[in-house]
Amino acid sequence: MPQNDPTDTGGLFLGRRPGTAPVRYRGTPSGGSPRRKRIDEWLAHGLLALETLLCVSLWGPQPVAWLWVGSQVDYRTGSVSFGILSAFLGMGFTLLVTLILAKKLDHAWQLVRRAAGHDQRNGALERIFVVSAGIVGTLFVFWFFVIEGPGPQLAPAD
Repeated sequence: MPQNDPTDTGGLFLGRRPGTAPVRYRGTPSGGSPRRKRIDEWLAHGLLALETLLCVSLWGPQPVAWLWVGSQVDYRTGSVSFGILSAFLGMGFTLLVTLILAKKLDHAWQLVRRAAGHDQRNGALERIFVVSAGIVGTLFVFWFFVIEGPGPQLAPAD
């Protein structure tokens, strides 16, 4: 392998930047006593469930709550623009905070899985986010086209 391979040099062709060395894991984790392994397994399942709930909340409860807040701001101020602005700023803020919390939970999940004796090197956040987005997107398309439907707008009325 050449000396200037980007995976070796952190993306630079001169040398590696400080702090960008590849992560080197020790051998396969032992996991400790069977009781400790069971506790770590249950803790890992709980962290994964909490992470999943956070990701799912991004697609329904959080936007609905912020739309309600925006409607209250519109009602109190009489300004539709201010209501929409507050709803979208709130949605953006809680999206970022939720993703930060989910990333921290994902890192904790990786550590607990390694403590339970699994060779866990990657997190599950990306998969959870993509799967939840796919499921919610499919449900929305089904709701939009089948349940509510564009109706007579696509077909002639006569």
